[in-house]
Order: sequence, then C-alpha cells, then structure tokens
Amino acid sequence: MKSALRKSEVQVWPEPKRQFAALPFKKNKKGRLQILLITSRETRRWVLPKGWPMKNLNGGEAAAQEAFEEAGIKGKLTDQAAGIYHYAKLRITKEPISCLVKVFPLEVTEVLANWPEKTERTRKWFSVSDAVHAVDEPELKALLANWSPEKS
Repeated sequence: MKSALRKSEVQVWPEPKRQFAALPFKKNKKGRLQILLITSRETRRWVLPKGWPMKNLNGGEAAAQEAFEEAGIKGKLTDQAAGIYHYAKLRITKEPISCLVKVFPLEVTEVLANWPEKTERTRKWFSVSDAVHAVDEPELKALLANWSPEKS
C-alpha cells in the first residue's frame, strides 16, 4: 500500500533548541505568591527571564544569570526544575525558532535598581492568576497555574 504523502511532502520538524528560564517568585506581605515577569525585547510580550545554555554553567545557573541580566534580580535557586514548556521564539525579521525551555524556580532575595538590560525590558510582579493570563504560551500558562514553591 502506498503512503498518502510523497517523500517531498513529509514535514520534518527540527529538534527544538534548548533554553533555561528562571521562575522568579516571592510572597507578598499578605503571604500570597507573586511571580515576576519581564517583557521580551522584540515583541514586548510578558515572559520569564530565559536564555541559551552557557559554557561552564548548569541549567539552573544559566537561568539565574539570565534573571540577573534581563530582570535585575538575584535569589535562591531551587535545584529541581519546575517543569518544561515549548514555544516558538518570535523574531521580527526572521523565522520563529522552536524552543524547549527548562524552568528553574528562583526565590527572589534582591531586586536591583540597575541591571544590564534595564533599558530594554520592563519587569512587573504578578499574582499567579494574573501571570497565567499575561503569558501567551499555553504550556507556560499551565506550568504557572500548577506550580507552587512547596512542590520544588
């Protein structure tokens, strides 16, 4: 029996590129969990601080470095990942890149007044439900909705 698709019609998806993200969190004065999101540089969407693997840093360390550079925060990194999500990295002048992001919780202990990407991004604390509504990626929405510091 012949296949319905010819070889030239078969869609081949590239292996997603790996990234690491920080999930910055704190408890507010009322003890409610808050999550810090930042805007992406090009599309200005609300996202987690994230980036590519870095030489001599493990995934969590790379996530913490991105949190410093992109959001101007430092904190206590949780060893266990909160989860993963997929997304298409949108770029204004080029094709999207398929990415797989491993997310590491980061309990924020310091919020800096100045940081490397301060002029390129906005940062904002959200309640969990507001953070879920602010992000676009369905898998990230689910991760945020279902995560708590007690699970890490």
